[in-house]
Amino acid sequence: MSGNIRASIKIGAKVSVVLKKHQRTGTLTEGIVERLLTNSPNHPHGIKVRLEDGQVGRVKVIHGD
Repeated sequence: MSGNIRASIKIGAKVSVVLKKHQRTGTLTEGIVERLLTNSPNHPHGIKVRLEDGQVGRVKVIHGD
């Protein structure tokens, strides 16, 4: 599932994000969503979230249960 639509991302969901420092390489980091930071309903590069470990990135993949 893609991370471009805010409504499809829930707090507590397991996601893969690209951190700011990995934007050039596209390296994905997995984590659990703590907070949604993007207010718009969608974003072409992915919705920005804060993970439970404090890292901030744009969602690329939403993992199923």
